[in-house]
Amino acid sequence: MLPHLGALVGVRSGPDTVPSYAYQGLAGEALSADSLRGRVVLVNFWATWCSPCRVEMPLLEAMYQRHRDEGFVVVGFAVDQAPTRTVADFVRARGVTYPIAHVASEAERRFGGIRGYPTSFLLDRTGRIRHQVLGPIGPLSLEPAVRRLLAER
Repeated sequence: MLPHLGALVGVRSGPDTVPSYAYQGLAGEALSADSLRGRVVLVNFWATWCSPCRVEMPLLEAMYQRHRDEGFVVVGFAVDQAPTRTVADFVRARGVTYPIAHVASEAERRFGGIRGYPTSFLLDRTGRIRHQVLGPIGPLSLEPAVRRLLAER
């Protein structure tokens, strides 16, 4: 609960690092620290078998739609051991339009490790982690945190 409170009031939570990553999204797009620099990015580690991940996906989609024109992007990192086609079918069936990459466990290490799913990292426009949340995102804490980072120049 504390990370949610930190995001709400603007107190950093999570490692104060700039992770280096580069993956190809399911649609073939580049999803890397360099390609996303200049945007506020929510990196969400999730899996198709994770019930809380499924519950938060519509919230993440709505947040993406609401703020994408302002420079916000949600990037989903699917950690499934299932084939990429299974992940792509799952995403398509749920109407998710934000970019998704099917990643291996090394992606988790690039962000300092993951203790459970879902885990999300909110990165500022420089790519620095500002907030880390284990468990489903709370809309009451995420919205102010995203707006605050979008307002920073």
